[in-house]
Amino acid sequence: MISAARDRHTHMEQTDQAAVAAATAGDEAAFSALVERHRRELQVHCYRMLGSLDDAEDQLQETFLRAWRRRETYAGRSTFRAWLYRIATNVCLDELARRPRKPSGGEVPWLQPYPDELLEAIPAEADDPGAAAVEKETIELAFMVAIQHLQPKARAALILRDVLDWSAKDAAALLDTSVASINSALQRARADMRAHLPEQRLEWQPGIDPTAAERDLLARYMDATERGDLDALAATMRADLQFSMPPQPGLFRGREEIIGYWVSGGFGTEALRMRCAVGRANRQPAVGCYVISAETGRYEPMGVDVVRIAEGRIAEIITFDAHMFAPLGLPAAL
Repeated sequence: MISAARDRHTHMEQTDQAAVAAATAGDEAAFSALVERHRRELQVHCYRMLGSLDDAEDQLQETFLRAWRRRETYAGRSTFRAWLYRIATNVCLDELARRPRKPSGGEVPWLQPYPDELLEAIPAEADDPGAAAVEKETIELAFMVAIQHLQPKARAALILRDVLDWSAKDAAALLDTSVASINSALQRARADMRAHLPEQRLEWQPGIDPTAAERDLLARYMDATERGDLDALAATMRADLQFSMPPQPGLFRGREEIIGYWVSGGFGTEALRMRCAVGRANRQPAVGCYVISAETGRYEPMGVDVVRIAEGRIAEIITFDAHMFAPLGLPAAL
């Protein structure tokens, strides 16, 4: 369980006091080894705070720089890991103060996917299958969109308490506030999250790996896309399908409207012959869509569809541009 994982982290650091002492005394190799141990989980933390993979990586680097410069301030009152989380959280809060961003309705223009390959690099901390579900539910794009609607400190409070399982006392200390303030902020944050999460959220809790039915649905979606078959494509989708393309503006609702929008852009024509490749992002299926190039004759990257499946049909598609192919491990061409 999460609390057991936290205890293991504490034990690990308690048995490594010599390395911590060397790191905080200025041993750069020891310091690098300690922070690298937590790189991926801190990157995910920054990603949850900021909603962007690019921004998360930038602020992760700032976290490490700030930690190195302030290494002498580590007094051992908390674990080294908790100290890094405090710095990372404040780095993200500083960034959000410098560049305040407010979602418009259900749109989050700065949203980017997070590669499953990087999530797999985080060591498993519990054998309890519930831990994996919590991880999935708090990294899916629906969660990422919803949490971006929260004010920055409320966002931090919810992540610390509900995602990382920190105590109210520890979360309050990190955010330099009172336990009462943390509890109040958390209550408001939970209410706001419920308002912005999909209505079916409590109903769809698939495992990390796609089921046979989901794999079949994705295969039919990819086949229909490659053939430009509108009827077959529509059969894979819910009638209340939702579609967006961050950072482009616009949130489209309704299967017929969305397919009509795609057709108006040339979908199904010879000029937009397509091929697909499957990947994973945010513990969800990701379909890389490639379009034929008249110049090279190859299928070149066009966009990545990260899909949410509910009740056996595709309920939401968020399409990201071609520069996300490489981070998601999708081929450069087909």
